[in-house]
Amino acid sequence: MAATAGAHDAIDDVRAFNRFYTRVIGVLDDGVVETSYSLPEARVLFELAQVDEGEVREVRRSLGIDAGYLSRMLARFEAQGLIARRRSASDARRQLVQLTDLGRSEFAMLDGRSADQVGGLIGRLGEGEQRRLVTAMAAVRELLGDTPRAAAPVLREPEPGDYGWIVERHGALYAAEYGWNSHIESLAARAIGEFMEQRDPARERAWIGEVDGVRAGCVLCARRSDDVAQLRMLIVEPSARGLGLGGMLVDECMRFAREAGYRSMLLWTTNVLEPARRLYQRAGFELVEQAPFQRFGPDLVGEYWRCEL
Repeated sequence: MAATAGAHDAIDDVRAFNRFYTRVIGVLDDGVVETSYSLPEARVLFELAQVDEGEVREVRRSLGIDAGYLSRMLARFEAQGLIARRRSASDARRQLVQLTDLGRSEFAMLDGRSADQVGGLIGRLGEGEQRRLVTAMAAVRELLGDTPRAAAPVLREPEPGDYGWIVERHGALYAAEYGWNSHIESLAARAIGEFMEQRDPARERAWIGEVDGVRAGCVLCARRSDDVAQLRMLIVEPSARGLGLGGMLVDECMRFAREAGYRSMLLWTTNVLEPARRLYQRAGFELVEQAPFQRFGPDLVGEYWRCEL
């Protein structure tokens, strides 16, 4: 099948990024982080440092290294006193390998230099720029088949700077993912300003979701009337999707609303936000009203959803 012009553009962009990134991190240099170790050698040392003793076959499978190449590399490491190898007592076909004290010392040196290199690389970036970088890298890993492990999400109350983050992320995420204009950010700024200035702590509350100590989502429970609460400003960062954070935020918002004495909860969304709509359906919300909406740029359908508490 012939590749489309768009596919060719994507291929060129990915190849250009690869050339840029290998240059930035020095992969093409003679040695990793100014050492005598090549990148494959450093990867093998890293893999072995994660376990007390590993099976050579698993190391090869994990890193995708040719068996002969790995065998020659391990022979060099053994001659240098970096590793020790032995045959498994239960199955002589299995070869086990572990780092020696010298090997772990060399790994610690490599690991420290690598951390210093990355720290220098991102140190000139602000917190928001670092968050954008990490989110983009997580998206690359997810889309290309590598799903990094993440700690369980946690919820907390907002701290200084968090409300500004909510506004910024609404503008940035919806522009990037749906092509919306700046009206979404303006709307978020007004909603957050009103919430902060008029909030009744007994009946209104906000939550920030974190993953690995990084802000990854948010939601607000706002008063609409004495009996009706409104769920507002729900977002989940791309890097945190699939971890259950969205459901945690919705559930906590509804739990608080019940305990605060509301009888029902209302929310507004649009027809294109399918993941959020499925989340609301699972939580018991029902679609009660629809109307055309164009203020974000594309033609949308605005929707009100309601749930009895």
